[in-house]
Amino acid sequence: MAENVERMTLVARLCAAYLAMAEPPPLPQPLSPREVQCLELLGQGHRNDRIAERLGLHRATVDMHIVRAPTKLRARTREQVIARAVSAGAICP
Repeated sequence: MAENVERMTLVARLCAAYLAMAEPPPLPQPLSPREVQCLELLGQGHRNDRIAERLGLHRATVDMHIVRAPTKLRARTREQVIARAVSAGAICP
C-alpha cells in the first residue's frame, strides 16, 4: 500500500513538473465531473472503496467511473490515467 501511494505521489510530481513546462494537451474525450472527482482521489492514493465512501457513492459506481477513464484518456494503467489527466489539466496533483 505504501509503495502504491509513493508511486502515485511520484506520478503527481512528474505531471506537475510537466505542466509547469508546457501547455496542457487536450483530452481525447472529456471527463465527466464525477470522473474527475474519482480520479483526483485515486491520484491521492485512495482505493475505490474509500473513494465511494468519501463521495457518498456505491462502490460499483466508482468502479464504473474509473473503468471508463482509461478509454477516454487512451491510457492502460492507473498511473497513466492519472498522469494524462494531470498533464491535460483535468485534475490537480
